[in-house]
Parts: sequence; C-alpha cells; structure tokens
Amino acid sequence: MIRIYSLIIFCSCIYSLSAQRNDQPLRDAITDLRSFLSIPNSGLSAEDVKANIAWLEQELNDRGFQTQEVSTLTNPILFGALEIDKKMPTVLFYMHLDGQAVDKSKWDQEDPFIPVLKKQNDQGVWQQIEWSAMDQEIDYDWRIFARSASDDKMPIVGFLHALDQTNKADLKCNIKIIVDTEEELGSPSLATAVTENLELLAADALIINDGPVHRSGQPTLVFGCRGITSFHMTTWGPIRSQHSGHYGNYAPNPALRLSQLLASMKDEDGRVSIKGYYDGISLDKETTQILANVPDDEEGILEYLQINTPDQVGANYQESLQYPSLNIRGMKSAWVGARARTIVPDMATAAIDIRLVPESDPTRLMQLIKDHIINQGYHILDREPTVEERLAHPKIVTMATKGYTLPFRTEMDAPIGQWLTAAIQSEYKQDPVSIRIMGGTVPMAPFIKALQVPAVIVPMVNADNNQHSPNENVQLSYISNAMKTFHAIFTTSMHNQ
Repeated sequence: MIRIYSLIIFCSCIYSLSAQRNDQPLRDAITDLRSFLSIPNSGLSAEDVKANIAWLEQELNDRGFQTQEVSTLTNPILFGALEIDKKMPTVLFYMHLDGQAVDKSKWDQEDPFIPVLKKQNDQGVWQQIEWSAMDQEIDYDWRIFARSASDDKMPIVGFLHALDQTNKADLKCNIKIIVDTEEELGSPSLATAVTENLELLAADALIINDGPVHRSGQPTLVFGCRGITSFHMTTWGPIRSQHSGHYGNYAPNPALRLSQLLASMKDEDGRVSIKGYYDGISLDKETTQILANVPDDEEGILEYLQINTPDQVGANYQESLQYPSLNIRGMKSAWVGARARTIVPDMATAAIDIRLVPESDPTRLMQLIKDHIINQGYHILDREPTVEERLAHPKIVTMATKGYTLPFRTEMDAPIGQWLTAAIQSEYKQDPVSIRIMGGTVPMAPFIKALQVPAVIVPMVNADNNQHSPNENVQLSYISNAMKTFHAIFTTSMHNQ
C-alpha cells in the first residue's frame, strides 16, 4: 500500500509540473519558425531576399509595426517601428535573415530548407522524429535542424512571439528593428544605409541578436566583438614546377620559404613575435578579474578541441580574445596524397586572417607585418613578379590585402549594461554571464559609430548549433528562453537603472 501511495504521489507531481508548463507559446513559435526556415535565404539571391522580406514584413505588420524597405546598392534592408509612447526610450534591435551557403550532400537530411525535428538517442546520435510529436508533451532538448535555424532566424521568431506574449501596457520602450539581408556577406551596404537614414534609426540603445550564448547555457551579455582583416601571401620558386631530382638541391622551394616566413611571425607559445603587434593592450586587475569571472570550463574546451595545450597568448580563454590574432586559415602548394609529384613547386600561398580588437589599428598591424617580411629579406609585390623582378631579387613575396571590419566594445558598467543585467535578473533570478569581447565578428562598428549609440550583443542560441556548417540546429529550450529574454527586455524600464 505504501508503494502504491508513493507512486500516486510521484505521478501526481509529474502531472502537476506538466500542467503548470504552458507549451502552446513554444508550439506557436515553432510553427512560424518552420515556415520561415523553409524559405531559402542566400544573400546572393535577390529572389531569396525578396521572399524572406515579404514573410517577415507581414509578420511585423500583423503586430502593429510600421515597416519599410531601406534601399541600398545591393539588397534592401527591412526596417520596422512600433511606437508606444514618445516619452519612452527607444531600443533598436539588429538581426539578419540571410544565411550561409549550403552543400546538401553534407547534411543528414533531405534538404537544409526542409526543417526536421530530431532527438538524441542513447548513443548520442540525432535521429529524426515526426513533427506530430509536438502535439504531445514537448521535450525541450529536441532540436530543429535547418539552415539558419540558429543563425539568425530563431532570434527573429523569438522576438515576434515575445511580443505576442507581452501586454502592450507593459512595454517600457519604443521598439525598432533593422533586419540585415547581407550579414553573411560582410554587410557591404549596411554602413551607408545607416548613414543615409540616421533619423529613421535613431535610438537610445542598440541590441544585437546574433551568435550563441556562453557554453554553460546561461543567459549571456556580450559587450563587444573583434573585427577582422585578411590577406593572401605567395612566395615564388622556379618559373614552373621542376623535377626534384634535377633541381631539388638547387632551386629554392617556395613551400619551405613560406613555412619559414610564417614561422618567423610567431614563437613556440603561439604569441605573435612581430615587434609592436600587441602595443596598446594592457589588462589591469579589474579587467583580469572580469575575464576570470566568465565560467569557462578550460578542461572542457581542451576536450572539445581535442588538444593538449592551448597557445599562451593569454592566461585563459577569455584573455586570449583581448589580443589581435594572426591566423593561417589555409595553405596551398602543388599536390599531396595520391596526386603528389616529385617536384620543386613554382609557388606557395597562405591565406591569413587577423582578428582585431579596439586597441589594434588594422592599417598599423598590416604595416608591421610588411616591415617584418622586408626584414626577412623579401621584396614585396602586389602582383605576380615579372621575369626581370625574379632575376633581380633573391626572395619575392606577393601580398594581396582585403578591407577590414572594425571591432567594437561597450564599457561593461555603462547604463545599457546595467539595464540589460537587471532585465536578465528579473527573468532568470541570476546574473548573466558578462563577456567583455567575443572572438567572432559582427560588422556593426560603423553602424554604432554613425548612430552614436551604446550597443550590446544579446545572443539567444545554443553554443553547439553548428553555425555556418552542415546540420545547423537550434535546441527547443533556447527558443523558449529567447521569448523570455525578449519579454524581459521589453518590460524592464531603462530609466530605473
């Protein structure tokens, strides 16, 4: 009898918990997310962009927004405004609806633009389940797999459905939203569009909804992001590839020279050894403590990366992000594997990217790199060398540089940070993970500078979402949390902070 009674109590508790949780708002959001994800969204396709804008503009209009398409030299940008009270502060939200290109053959589903629902089995493998499973009690660990599920369509849908769950009388701000259509292409037209529409976009705060939350899964505020610049570097050998038996001890090997040149730029601990590269960067005790407060699992990161020892640029992961990087993102010379040939190659090329921090000027860093290369005995060109140049210089390198996207960083004790922290605390009853600057790049610095507005990134999606990769996904619990986070932002007064 005691066992039966205990079972009745246990089942009653489960039923009570299930009854207390209302899954209908999540179901409604998922229905819209499925619809949105079914629209292909390459920023290179005018047809894709048009279809996505049409879907989202209707959704915004249905919720009372005044919308317009902001023309640019490339794709239009969608803008919406919901004015509550002119006396209230205005918050501008930035998101993007375009996604990375897809290779269907790399995905574990028929089509990346046909969203599928999956659950993880006991072996850790994600298995597809029927959408009808949503009609029963929802498992918040299930995931939706589709291109842009996490980057960046889910935050858009979370934004829309948070508004559905918020009484208009409870809103504490006027709301504006700008939706980029070329973020994955570097937002080439965004800065100009902002400059030409300053009055339209004027706001008291800018919130960027892009990227994943901290790996701990806790609510996260990110106060900046690194910028980026890049270049290709090519060293030259004989005019054409030569037989390694005849010229292997005679013709300089461009692959070896490129390797030596690259190796000269860093020490064995992974720190850039080019003089002056880290100038201007100083982490005081307060900043060091802020970075140490981020609950990174350093051992977990090593396990995730499957490496034994990290580079020693900083004392920990967060400190490493405070410095500009110098990363070899690809190398090529001749052939390898089954196609390898017994030759001295004619050329070798490396693709390099530099992640920028606010203290590092990209023009200065690029000049430091060029000066270093010259000091290694190289003659630098911006094109392929002529015959005369080949005969005149013992070492030649060609550098092809690209433009840059600048970083930004908002002071963590600024009013916008205090307001957003209060919003997170009100909803989750805990402090957010506050990150000084994230490693990736969001092309927002010109935007922020033009509007002269404080900005913070409020990420919404799970960290293991396969962003930019095959099998991109979003966990259902993060959709629910996105609605909660937006609701908290909408209903927390900025003036009380």
